[in-house]
Amino acid sequence: MAPGEGASAGMNGSALLVGGTGPTGPHIVRGLLDRGYDVTVLHRGTHELPELDGLEHIHADPHFREALGEALAGRSFDLAVVTYGRLRHVADALAGRCERLVAVTGLPVYPGYHDPGQVWPPGMAILATEDAAGPRPADPDEPQAARFSRLIAESERHVLGLHEAGAFRGTVVRYPGIYGPRQLYPREWSIIRRVLDKRPYVIVPDAGLTLITRCAAVNAAHFVLTAAHADAAAGEIFNAADLQQYSLAQWIRLTAAAIGGELELVSLPFELAGPGRGLFPVPHTAHGLVSVQKARELLGYTDAVPAVEALTDTVQWYAENPPDQSVTDRMVDKFDYAAEDRVVAAYRAATAGLLAAQGPAEAAAHPYPHPKAVGVADHRNR
Repeated sequence: MAPGEGASAGMNGSALLVGGTGPTGPHIVRGLLDRGYDVTVLHRGTHELPELDGLEHIHADPHFREALGEALAGRSFDLAVVTYGRLRHVADALAGRCERLVAVTGLPVYPGYHDPGQVWPPGMAILATEDAAGPRPADPDEPQAARFSRLIAESERHVLGLHEAGAFRGTVVRYPGIYGPRQLYPREWSIIRRVLDKRPYVIVPDAGLTLITRCAAVNAAHFVLTAAHADAAAGEIFNAADLQQYSLAQWIRLTAAAIGGELELVSLPFELAGPGRGLFPVPHTAHGLVSVQKARELLGYTDAVPAVEALTDTVQWYAENPPDQSVTDRMVDKFDYAAEDRVVAAYRAATAGLLAAQGPAEAAAHPYPHPKAVGVADHRNR
């Protein structure tokens, strides 16, 4: 038996995918079909993908318990994968109707993800583990970001509570920022379009040193499929992420190179970076890097596709399928190059004056002596 596989792996059965029309959906469907499942997709019917043609579709809104109850009346499944909707309502609707349930949540469950000031010291811990998003009490004065994070944590516990009650074998997989075709907010487009438009630079907040967890859609789906067929996954929560992560600056360079271009990275403080802030899923540059060691140890997880290869595939897809206005209208980045040029010119003028006022920076000397002969001090008299 391969690492991470349970007794049900490879067997025919019925599977329900709730959602499925986003970046990871087609990969999950393909993996289920490859494992011999009869797949049904439940979604609102707003979007239809050619990759889902030929499957049974149930059109219902997974945000509402009543709609789910009507849509699933008399139905049961061997496996349910929930990637969309109000998780507590979906889990309740599927309790007793499926043998196995894998629920997808996200990194906003971590305190400090949206607002670094929620935790001390400010910001998420580097390589945060799954238990860093534990229970927290409700606070009538809590800000919206904190409430959102707490509700996700409560939904995760609700799924695991149903697991403990025997309603199904439940697992939670936490998605980070997902990249791939059909992303509702394709941040890669900020880089791709600038290369295509022959721009010389891109504004990057805080030198692009921030570490933001990313996962290719194909790898996120692989996490879900691995967890769905691993006995060790039952009752557990797993972070999902590419095994190789990159800083924002590295990601920009990799994205530009994937389309045959290169951009100068012009660093500005986050508060002054204007459209560069759209490169972030959150309104700050604190790190958001989580650990996937648990999935590697318990499930034997390894990437389906290396991160650089997956990013290259994503970039090439967007070059051939540019996002339409319904997508670009959501973006913070409005590609106002004239405004960018004014901001960069003003910033460079200001920093030139500051540099002239303070003179060249001196490098710190190595703290240990380096004598050339026994008993003789080195060139710094040490």
